[in-house]
Amino acid sequence: MENRPGMIGQRIVVIGTTCAGKTTLARILAERLHVPHIELDALYWGPGWEALPTETFRSAVVKALSGDAWTTDGNYSKARDIIWGRADTLVWLDYPFTVVLWRLLTRTLRRVITREVLWNNNRETWKGAFFSRDSLFVWAIQSHTRRRRQTPQHLQEPAYQHLTVIRLRSPKATRAWLNQITLPPSKI
Repeated sequence: MENRPGMIGQRIVVIGTTCAGKTTLARILAERLHVPHIELDALYWGPGWEALPTETFRSAVVKALSGDAWTTDGNYSKARDIIWGRADTLVWLDYPFTVVLWRLLTRTLRRVITREVLWNNNRETWKGAFFSRDSLFVWAIQSHTRRRRQTPQHLQEPAYQHLTVIRLRSPKATRAWLNQITLPPSKI
């Protein structure tokens, strides 16, 4: 796994645990690079929090990532081969669990209280956020350590050796990295 601070390509995937800041970072990168931002959650979640069937989702990802330059965010193993295979840069937000948990709590409270509309008119609810087996809190607890263990293994696969990997371990490191980004030659 390689870590090349400041280097960045034109097809960027941002990964990390729930609430690490994947979407926010992908949006910032898209703005700076003047490329589209494709939010995978918006492709995956239908009305009523119904997930798209796998093949439908994979087709939507292929179509959305067909351009020459973009940023995207998410950890969808159902389409990892497509996303990582097409990307040239992978940014891994590998933050401590305490950071992720605090962000999850504050974001969830904001969304529930303000009734923020998410993808396909979905909203988070008190019950779904805090009292459900499908709660993001349960998911964050279950996935954080597993993702830290499995991501380096996935990155060793031959299909992903082309990726420039940037592993950022704190929000401070992410801010510092953003301040030293080198634009691709075609964007200068």
